Amino acid sequence: MNPISFVKSLIKISKGKPQIPKSLENNELLKIIYKRRSVRKFEDIEIPKDVLDAIIEAGRLAPSTVNLQPWSFAVLDKKEWRELFNKPLPFNANKAVIILGDVHRVLKVIPVAQNCPIVKYTLAVMNASLAAQNMNIAAEALGVASVMLSDTGTGGFFHAEYLKNKLNLPTDVFPLMTIVFGYPKGEYPPMPPKLPVEEITFKNQYKEPNDSILQDWIKQMHAGFKVTNPFSSFQAKLNYYTSNLERAEKELKRMIFGDKN
Repeated sequence: MNPISFVKSLIKISKGKPQIPKSLENNELLKIIYKRRSVRKFEDIEIPKDVLDAIIEAGRLAPSTVNLQPWSFAVLDKKEWRELFNKPLPFNANKAVIILGDVHRVLKVIPVAQNCPIVKYTLAVMNASLAAQNMNIAAEALGVASVMLSDTGTGGFFHAEYLKNKLNLPTDVFPLMTIVFGYPKGEYPPMPPKLPVEEITFKNQYKEPNDSILQDWIKQMHAGFKVTNPFSSFQAKLNYYTSNLERAEKELKRMIFGDKN
């Protein structure tokens, strides 16, 4: 990216802000949702038990299909994380919750989708992700920041078999993500580049993406990543994920579909 394009992208990022309707700008819950950011710097401060309990309870009370609750949560503190994975919690976070899709428990009492692996997987991903988001919002309301990890710290679906072995996961339980929590250190990062609402909404029939909007967005992604990660690049991050896609795909197929290949 040339310097002029880089600067223009940074200016657009700096001007980005939530589009809050004037009539609702004082709504406290909306303020919390719109304020939330993925934070990667945490103070070395303990999260009190009652605060963590409230965050987990928000996950427990999340909506789910037919109230099946196809999820489990592995809740770890710094010491427990190090003992389990032999490495520190990422970003000096204080607590971690590994979000697991769990239809193993459901199938014990309700044989729904027993022979439908795609349905089982979709059901668990969809509902466990709602529980994860509930925890994010509850944490934010309590002054606790968080970030969702699909790979960093080998805490997500990109390392499914590793986590299956570490957590002794039975069939039909699989890792989705890890959320790490802590009190934020320094200012919150700016809002990351978001596609405009008219690009992601439509009526009646699907609308093909606007190429110029997508190109502008990806330029902002490259510029923003470079500022926050001066010794790397967004392309390097994409390349890392791309290089691991086939391995992750094979691991998930083995876990979910019993694929031997």
